[in-house]
Amino acid sequence: MKLYIKTKKIHLIFLILSLSFWACGYRFSGGGALPAGIKTVSISTFINKTSMVGLENIITGDIIYEFTRSDKVTLSSSPHSADASISGTVNQMRVDTVARRGSNRSLEREVTVYVALTLQDRNGKIIKNIKEISDNEVFEVTQDKIKTELNRSRAVKKLSPRLAEKIFNRLTEDF
Repeated sequence: MKLYIKTKKIHLIFLILSLSFWACGYRFSGGGALPAGIKTVSISTFINKTSMVGLENIITGDIIYEFTRSDKVTLSSSPHSADASISGTVNQMRVDTVARRGSNRSLEREVTVYVALTLQDRNGKIIKNIKEISDNEVFEVTQDKIKTELNRSRAVKKLSPRLAEKIFNRLTEDF
């Protein structure tokens, strides 16, 4: 009986909080539409300034996927037939030690990827310019350098969809 009452209270609190957010106009960032008139977007493969071969393809692919999930914009393969285009650069991939054993043995490292991008209309007018957006992921360091490198690669592939979602949200917020 007491468990039933506690469960009811939790549900009631959740309902009140939900209604409060709805009533005050709270909404999650992004998920909106691009500026008026932009119905089609072309996304070019990003430029890669890092040492990781193929990183630009991973990032660009996840950004394209994020836009295909939206029903507010259609992707175009040609920048000339699109209302706007997105281009960008993967500027940096930084790896920092976050956990260590002793003074010279890393247990975990964190990889951070930094991207800059521009949304511009078909006339070349810049609509939105994001100078830096990033995401990170921790990976395990082992005695085997090949396994550690594989772990880093997996971490990059894990952070990339989150980074793409951040980019989509930033491009579609406030419109």
